[in-house]
Amino acid sequence: MEKIDLIIFNAGQLLTCSSQSRMKKGKEMQNVGLIKNGAIAIKEGKIVEVERTEEIQKKYQSKKTIDARGKVVCPAFVDCHTHIVFAGNRLDEFELKIKGADYLEILKNGGGIISTVSQTRDASLKDLVEQSLERLDKMLELGTATVEIKTGYGLDLKTELKMLDAIAELDKIHQIDVVPTFLGAHALPPEYKEVQSSKFKVQSRADDYVDLICEEMLPIVADLRRSERNYKGLFKNKPFFVDIFCEKNAFDLKQSKKILQKAKGLGFDLKAHVDEFTNLGGARMAIKLGATSIDHLDTISDDEILLLADSKTIGVVTPTVNFNFGSKEFADARKMIDAGCAIAVSTDYNPGSAPCPSLPAAMAIACRYQKLLPSEALNAATINAAFAVGLGDNIGSIESGKQADVLILDTDDYRQLACEFGGNSVETVIKRGKKIV
Repeated sequence: MEKIDLIIFNAGQLLTCSSQSRMKKGKEMQNVGLIKNGAIAIKEGKIVEVERTEEIQKKYQSKKTIDARGKVVCPAFVDCHTHIVFAGNRLDEFELKIKGADYLEILKNGGGIISTVSQTRDASLKDLVEQSLERLDKMLELGTATVEIKTGYGLDLKTELKMLDAIAELDKIHQIDVVPTFLGAHALPPEYKEVQSSKFKVQSRADDYVDLICEEMLPIVADLRRSERNYKGLFKNKPFFVDIFCEKNAFDLKQSKKILQKAKGLGFDLKAHVDEFTNLGGARMAIKLGATSIDHLDTISDDEILLLADSKTIGVVTPTVNFNFGSKEFADARKMIDAGCAIAVSTDYNPGSAPCPSLPAAMAIACRYQKLLPSEALNAATINAAFAVGLGDNIGSIESGKQADVLILDTDDYRQLACEFGGNSVETVIKRGKKIV
């Protein structure tokens, strides 16, 4: 018998979410790769084999074993869109929303992202790391083992680099794996708005800020990414994304395209916030540029859905945002899946529009308001989310050769994960073959 490091056995439902090294599209998203009475053989942090318990126990021997006791075993979650490095809170804004103020109105009046920018600029690196560690702890308890984290609450070179320092430190000291994204184009900085004194009319200097991003910020970040001595190699050895917010009162189509083209030329992978409130054509633009994901998609057109289905880009929906806004309108993920798109689900964890650390909660909302089946929601939060951060070949499913990031759920039916809400069904988190929760 072959000696290995760990055997997880006696899983009532072992959900592999296997995908044969590709994202899942359309009807494929209903296949969770269920093995009854399943087991996993793990060695040196990697999955050696996945089979029924009796088969694994015949072939492998390990001093360490975990009896799943007939419960659900599945891949650990991947949160592919978050903004968890920030300072302060937006509790006043929460009350304004309850009273009827909308997001774009709050942003226009200096609230929203700009409020968090002010607090993040004033915070020390130590403060940012300490506050963000607490958020990562919550996410880990809820089953997230890999997370994408964006900058975008600095909007100046100094603070954006401070946020990258924080992201690198989090990856170094926390058990969750972190994928970095530079989002300098999250909003227009307050200092890039000028007043014409003769007419008292506010006029944007957005093009000047876009030039700053393209000519100064992105080249500096690209150099940091390539340098061995910076960030312990984090930015050199992992996927690194550049993102933009293509939206009314943020960045228009031309500006967004300019930033993404510059980033692509510097070797970055691409993401794009598009169609959250207004369809500016951002989805089509980002897909044509080869974006790994396009996110939000509340106002995506039927033509763009077909384009997405025919592409290698993943559509990331963020149902927690709509729920937090008290909205009755959600991105039509059902239509997108039925059209053959690959869809992922994220929390969009941030202080204003989605203060939610729980991917199970996002899955529960997606099932109710976006009509995903529990199987589709699980694949959307695991294998498709892994591909949305460029790591689909290494995480997101339970397959031979992949990193052993695994959950044991306190239920005997995986559908309970999305059906029940308000609690936590995650009993055990295994990261790289070691039990950490």
